[in-house]
Amino acid sequence: MEESKMHLINKLFNNETIRTIWDKEQEKYYVSVVDVVGVLSGSENPRDYWKVLKHRLKKEGNQSVTNCNQLKLKSKDGKYYNTDVCDIEGMFRIIESIPSKNAEPVKQWLAKLGSERINEVFDPSITVQRAIDTYRKKGYPEEWIIKRIKSIQDRKKLTDVWNEHGVTEESEYAILTNEIYKKWSGMTASEYKAFKGLRKESLRDNMSDIEVILSDLGEIATREIAKKKNPIGLKQNLEVARSGGNIALNTRKDLEDELQESIVTNSNSLIYQYMDEELQIDSKWIYY
Repeated sequence: MEESKMHLINKLFNNETIRTIWDKEQEKYYVSVVDVVGVLSGSENPRDYWKVLKHRLKKEGNQSVTNCNQLKLKSKDGKYYNTDVCDIEGMFRIIESIPSKNAEPVKQWLAKLGSERINEVFDPSITVQRAIDTYRKKGYPEEWIIKRIKSIQDRKKLTDVWNEHGVTEESEYAILTNEIYKKWSGMTASEYKAFKGLRKESLRDNMSDIEVILSDLGEIATREIAKKKNPIGLKQNLEVARSGGNIALNTRKDLEDELQESIVTNSNSLIYQYMDEELQIDSKWIYY
């Protein structure tokens, strides 16, 4: 399994996070075993539970254990650890070994997860529609949703161009994106999030219409310049990213001159505030 071909997605089962990985080459999901074990067993230490279960299954010659792979996944402490992952078929076999009232619901969840992704491969519009539905549930206005969906599609076009020009790692995408942000906003993505009072939340989901448009302009300009100049590798693409960000910066300056106020603001779309590490949430939104 090549980690560069993997795409990490956090999924929720009854408000519990289950780390899932999409393998672009094999077009299949891999699921963090310890996360599923935690949901099924209710154990306070699912890693130890899985360690004991894994040893027992190995002794019994259970094939699902030998079919497990290891990938470095981000843990709750923010660090990356080697973590056992298994495809959905193998996960079904492991579930059979754990007595739990959640076994059947988890199986149904996994089956739905697999079928949804297969459908999305053949019909990408399903993914777009799911995003639209999610934003509507969160109360975003239709005009904002249309801009955000276009932004997502434009972002995909940009990463495709970067990939064609020798930039293939997620970490390199982040470096180039930061250059675009720094050029037009004066901040990296993480600094911008901190400025808006965000932590794990999406930066663009908390931008104003104008901020989203400027972000898009920087990335679209970067994409078109790259297609024209044909940069190869990270170093050359960094120069192009700065050029794209500079175009967005000039637009920002022109508009701010007209408006006589800053376009970059610390406003966000959160319905809660972080206070001394505690999350204060409006009860009507708890179902999210």
